[in-house]
Amino acid sequence: MKMMMRRLPFSPRLAAASKSTLSQAARENESPLPQMPPFDYSPPPYTGPSADEILAKRREFLNPAIFHFFKKPLCLVDGKRQYLFDDKGRRYLDAFGGIATVGCGHSHPEVVEAVCNQMKRLQHATILYLNPAIADFAEALASKFPGDLKVVFFTNSGTEANELALMMARLYSGCHDVISVRNGYHGNAAGTMGATAQGSYKFNVVQTGVHHALNPDQYRGIFGSDGLKYANDVDDIVTYGTSGRVGAFIAEAIQGVGGVMELAPGYLPAVYNTVRKAGGLCIADEVQSGFARTGSHFWGFEAHGVVPDIVTMAKGIGNGIPLGAVITTPEIAKVLTYRNYFNTFGGNPVCTAAGHAVLKVIEKEQLQQNALTVGSYMKDRLIALKDKYEIIGDVRGRGMMLGIELVTDHQLKTPAKDETLYVMEQMKDMGVLIGKGGFFGNVFRITPPLCFTKEDADFLVDVMDYSLSKV
Repeated sequence: MKMMMRRLPFSPRLAAASKSTLSQAARENESPLPQMPPFDYSPPPYTGPSADEILAKRREFLNPAIFHFFKKPLCLVDGKRQYLFDDKGRRYLDAFGGIATVGCGHSHPEVVEAVCNQMKRLQHATILYLNPAIADFAEALASKFPGDLKVVFFTNSGTEANELALMMARLYSGCHDVISVRNGYHGNAAGTMGATAQGSYKFNVVQTGVHHALNPDQYRGIFGSDGLKYANDVDDIVTYGTSGRVGAFIAEAIQGVGGVMELAPGYLPAVYNTVRKAGGLCIADEVQSGFARTGSHFWGFEAHGVVPDIVTMAKGIGNGIPLGAVITTPEIAKVLTYRNYFNTFGGNPVCTAAGHAVLKVIEKEQLQQNALTVGSYMKDRLIALKDKYEIIGDVRGRGMMLGIELVTDHQLKTPAKDETLYVMEQMKDMGVLIGKGGFFGNVFRITPPLCFTKEDADFLVDVMDYSLSKV
């Protein structure tokens, strides 16, 4: 029988410091605390400024829009594989992976070696000159794609990759109208902010030519898991909201910032067909779901049986190195030859050396298979928690891109925002770091390094179980 959640205002004890709650639980022997798996690495002593000194500098010199998790922000100074270490030497299990960025594991020796070796020889000379690192990585990356997707443009981030993809699609199609999906996130620059459909990430600046379609949300959506019914909305947008022609459709296979939302089955094939009939190109945003993270496939779009015209990627591409890319067909790529297109750092030899090393590590260590095996195991255990706790409304995602949505009412699906923050604090105090997302900020995002083990998954789920039991 499920543990029923109390229908009362958020308990005052949830606002109490998590650390004291845990200490009291340990003293009273309520239940044995989960034990973190052993790990054979100890970081060197940290001798830098204190966390308080760093926070003071951030407040004085850095962007005031920067936010941080937890009441007392963590100061992380070391990392190895799936673990992070703070300035006091305490170890944490990293189940967020720098927002789905660290795929191979922190400070992976082969990625570090590739970066250092390239840095020693040539750090930068611009793509105006020939260099093997850039060409070799482009060839290796293209080999991971189906069909005629084989021309690579390197960028510095996912936002930049999506900006370039949208511009190319508009140039190729000769049409400015773009369709994106509500609740999607594609970046925070001019064009990508228009395509992003979450109000909290949109500023009051000119954003033109973008139509936001119904989100094929299988949990909160009006059509449940019927992808074809959601796809009809794209038909209506083309018919009623455009001249009958569109430039592009852009979507994530799994919405990351939006709360690890998988698109309803059948949606993408139907929409791709509609968009192509209207003269548009189909863009797959693989910034978070790419590079083997979903386990079942190397790219998220592959699970939907479609082949995009343009694919964008970043995050996992470099294991933390600032790097992004756009891949498309030779025909579409030609649109940038009619004027000058140039990116000073896109294709930097150090970054592309890192990217090439990442591809080799994923294959050598069979990280895609590990993401599938361990990720599926972890999801099954999380689903078991859903059966235990009424507060868990949904468990979703695939591989090592999982989401757990907390609600205070299963029928109304009322977001459990305060409870989400509390559980995150509890888990952090017990040594597990997870992310948070979703439009209402009530979804746990679990996107760990792909080297996560079953022992790590057990520890994470046991810690979440213990923390939820205190709500």
